[in-house]
Amino acid sequence: MKRLFKISLALCVCLIVGTPMRAVEMLPTFGDIDHIHLPALIVQHADGDLSLQLRAQDTTYIDNAQYKETVIKTKDLVQPFYVTIHVRQWKSVAITETWYEILHTEKKPVRLERYDSGYLPIEGDAPYLLHLHGNWAAEGVPTIEPLTRGVKTIRNSDGARNAHLDAPQVMISLDGVPQENYGRVLGAALCWSGNFEIRVAATDEKGFHFYAGIDPMASEYVLAPKQVFTTPHLAYTYSNEGMGGVSRAFHQWARTCGMIHNGNATRAILLNSWEGIYFDITEEKILAMMNDIAAFGGELFVMDDGWFGGKYQRNSDDAALGDWTVDTRKLPNGLEALTKAAKERHIQFGIWIEPESTNTLSELYEKHPNWVLQERGRELKLGRGGTQVVLDMTNPEVQDFVFSIVDNLLTKHPEIAYIKWDANASIQNYGSPYLQALSENKSLPFRGVGGVRSNLYVDYHLGLVKTLERIRAKYPDVVIQNCASGGGRANYGLMPYFDEFWVSDNNDALQRVYIQWGTSYFFPSNAMAQHIGGSPYLMTGRTTPIKFRCDVAMSGRLGMELQPAHMTDEERAQCTVAFRDYKALRSLIQLGNLYRLVSPYNDKYQMSNVKLPETQSVAALMYVNDTKDQAVLFAYGLSSFMKQASRRIRLAGLDPNRTYTLHEKNISVKYHHDRGSWGEGEPCELDGKSFTGEYLMSVGLDIPLSTEYNRDYPSRIFYLIGN
Repeated sequence: MKRLFKISLALCVCLIVGTPMRAVEMLPTFGDIDHIHLPALIVQHADGDLSLQLRAQDTTYIDNAQYKETVIKTKDLVQPFYVTIHVRQWKSVAITETWYEILHTEKKPVRLERYDSGYLPIEGDAPYLLHLHGNWAAEGVPTIEPLTRGVKTIRNSDGARNAHLDAPQVMISLDGVPQENYGRVLGAALCWSGNFEIRVAATDEKGFHFYAGIDPMASEYVLAPKQVFTTPHLAYTYSNEGMGGVSRAFHQWARTCGMIHNGNATRAILLNSWEGIYFDITEEKILAMMNDIAAFGGELFVMDDGWFGGKYQRNSDDAALGDWTVDTRKLPNGLEALTKAAKERHIQFGIWIEPESTNTLSELYEKHPNWVLQERGRELKLGRGGTQVVLDMTNPEVQDFVFSIVDNLLTKHPEIAYIKWDANASIQNYGSPYLQALSENKSLPFRGVGGVRSNLYVDYHLGLVKTLERIRAKYPDVVIQNCASGGGRANYGLMPYFDEFWVSDNNDALQRVYIQWGTSYFFPSNAMAQHIGGSPYLMTGRTTPIKFRCDVAMSGRLGMELQPAHMTDEERAQCTVAFRDYKALRSLIQLGNLYRLVSPYNDKYQMSNVKLPETQSVAALMYVNDTKDQAVLFAYGLSSFMKQASRRIRLAGLDPNRTYTLHEKNISVKYHHDRGSWGEGEPCELDGKSFTGEYLMSVGLDIPLSTEYNRDYPSRIFYLIGN
């Protein structure tokens, strides 16, 4: 932390007011860089000049209760072109943010050809890069590789979602293969929801140069005179406690510095209807599912896709998006009957929407065909269901419409406590009727080849954020989940407006161990929605025991996504125990400090030039509170073989001088023949045992994962109380 702060302050000192000093140390610009640097900012001035030579004009310092901020105003030596550099250092957590404000007073528009959010020089003995890759139903896969000479580029060009495929967060280990709890590691996250590009360049023998910002491909931004363009914030941190230290810094920053709405709040246990009944929504089925989640001890029911439609009915994914009226053929008594029923059952009610898209089979598209992204004269490319298209969020009329979807729902039904906001489409049609009209307006200064049409990828997300800001200003207390075909929008660009995100559409408990592990590198557990799925699971066909499914989901924000009517008595009994115990541990799990103990990945994939030690097929993680007198430990068996050796697990984050007593939670249920019913079984032999923190961290625990009732995919949860 101290080293990183010194780096930032040293860069600021390079631009002390009084002499016309170069800004290249903080913002390498085309036309003012030496052979070591790549440019972080390239502009084409109104007269065609491509050079930019920024010099400091003024430096101010902000010091308040939350952060210290250095603000450096610079100007080009020739053109009336200005860049204000911001460096913000948070006091409560070791996170620094950088961003730039760009302004000019040239006679005609300027084209921003590259406009990164930050630049940082890096020195390391043998640096390695960790970045997250993945796809639908397989998000958050960590890739670790050495940084070699040349330029390493990570990019996402989906248009609407930027966490599927490659995600806008990275870690760089300065001392070789990154370790979980020791070693020098730099972490960075671009706070942006659109296309991005991260570069690590090694152009000389001295070190590396890190850049991150909006992807300039097809996004040359046309900036009018006196218009201010603010780049996304780039957040970064440094830790000598390995990858875990970086993760804990980002988690704390997310919860305490406003990057997640109500970041220090705990989230409710819910049942989502999607995998239980899909589009087959009826009032009878919804009421039955409400009865079930209430009986388990749940706190919220969410009605997913399929509840709306008028002329076109929503019985599949090919129609009615955009027609946000209740389908009374399915729900004859409307939403009023459902919100009333939820209240009677002492649970909350939530609802699904997908506001940024429509179907060509919809009344909305028939009325406003110019509201969808499209290129004049070209055939529409269609997405999900063969009819889905994305609305033009650059258009203020569309922004008003999207706001009205939420506004109308919550005005008419103020009892709605939760909204699942989905985004199931990428931007396939590169064209905005709204931006095209601006480009052709002779009274505006945007005429010329293309006009402002290349602003599409950027202005889409600026319009989305503007709409979300309006929603949050009017409805600050409604919990909103950020979903995008699963974890497609797990980014810090949108997290200020959402309370949580849907980690993945894949609820297979085994694969979820891996998906959640990777996602936890940058995001806190109270933002990670984790649901108990059915078994055999529909996507993978895998059969997993109900305790394993519960234990995996309990390590984040717990929920269910299945049809309770199809559950066995054993499954019902286990979920009831899990819900009870989770409520007692919820604050510790959702707000505690995460320590990843044994990675599920070490024996599952090969990393470039990395030979890792063999491990048993086990994964383990734990959460510890700030005072280190409470912790919760999760251990998962990922495969079972005869004569398989057990893995001793060393804990972390505890006070070595305390003595901790273990209490097993969510104990496997068993059938009690004397009662003729399922009930809680017996804890393992570690229950009630006490160990010093020093012993637990240096020697560790030999955890008996398998039980009489659960030999395949075994798991254990322990609550630790220290004195």
